[in-house]
Amino acid sequence: GQSLDGRIATVAGESLYINGEEGLDHLHRLRACVDAVLVGAGTVEADNPQLTVRRVPGRSPARVVIDPRGRLNGGGRWLADDGAARILISAAPRPLAGAENLVLPARDGRIAPSDIVIALAERGYRRLLVEGGARTISAFIDAGAIDRLHLIVGCMIIGSGKAGLDLHPLERLLH
Repeated sequence: GQSLDGRIATVAGESLYINGEEGLDHLHRLRACVDAVLVGAGTVEADNPQLTVRRVPGRSPARVVIDPRGRLNGGGRWLADDGAARILISAAPRPLAGAENLVLPARDGRIAPSDIVIALAERGYRRLLVEGGARTISAFIDAGAIDRLHLIVGCMIIGSGKAGLDLHPLERLLH
């Protein structure tokens, strides 16, 4: 979700309600249709998301947090013990109470999206929702690991702040 001008947060980091009630309903419908929802450690730090299905009928997916640099020190609403699996993907063993630790190799402080997709598929998680943040979504797009992109655009202009996507630049436009 983002503003009309492609922002997901103000300069100060405020990001709640950009997409309105209908956008949140749609997001929860998407969560109810997938096996796992993924976010990066920055999203957990900034928003403390629950990553559950609450606004529509359906089961909550597994909650996956990607933390290659070991930024998170535990806690957070994503770790609630409600029957859904909680998986921390990291580059080194990191026991975190309430979460399975999935260790994958990192290059330059990043874990390849393709490695994440393969590792989760091996555990039965095939329908993935890469929910946030901008760096995580952009990495999956740049890696060609996205089949479908849902952009929920809120009717506001923020003007400056955190961009919704941070992709590698194109060298040329394809026709």
